[in-house]
Amino acid sequence: MKAILSSAYFAPIQWYQKVNRYDEIVLEKHDNFIKQTFRNRCVIAAANGPLALTIPVERPSGGHLSKSLMKDIRISDHDNWRHSHWNALQSAYGESPFFEYYADDLRPFFEKKWTFLFDFNLDICLKTCELINIEPTISVTDKYIILDGQRHDGTAGTATETPHAGKADGIIIQDDTRDFRDAIRPKHPLHDGEFSPRRYYQVYEQKHGFIPNLSILDLLFNMGPESMLYL
Repeated sequence: MKAILSSAYFAPIQWYQKVNRYDEIVLEKHDNFIKQTFRNRCVIAAANGPLALTIPVERPSGGHLSKSLMKDIRISDHDNWRHSHWNALQSAYGESPFFEYYADDLRPFFEKKWTFLFDFNLDICLKTCELINIEPTISVTDKYIILDGQRHDGTAGTATETPHAGKADGIIIQDDTRDFRDAIRPKHPLHDGEFSPRRYYQVYEQKHGFIPNLSILDLLFNMGPESMLYL
């Protein structure tokens, strides 16, 4: 069974649950970029509570971000965000059990530069899967995928090839595929009957209580090699 996911920056645990449990993962490259989503944002547990880390992106020349395809979104160097994000991770997780264990593997993502956000997120995904010790089958769309009859709870539907209004040329697929592109999001997430957050150790749990479905980094730094068992 396949699952379709939107691109995400150090995606939440729910996202990686799909990566671990589905036979094949399809990453959507041709959807419209949507602000204030996990496409360029992750949420970690900091000393003062949940903290969103957002990658600034460049506004297309003569265009609007909301009308740009994800594959065309370029990363901005504004506000020295790489340095800020890494400092935030060090501050939040420096005392966690496994931060030092994984730091050398993850630091390059905050030192090197990628041009396109999708490529950056994909490389993060591949490295994270390696660290968690899972080996998913991942493919990338070459057209926008449409599931005819698709409901937002991930139930698949069937139909034939057709263009998709407002997108690049689209193709409708006719197999057992579940669509989580619009279900996994920071605000007003849709119901996902497959995902039920379970408690694990968090550095600031005594201060803020357990915070579910944070960035995969929270699980990795706190649980280390046991992260795969949680997923």
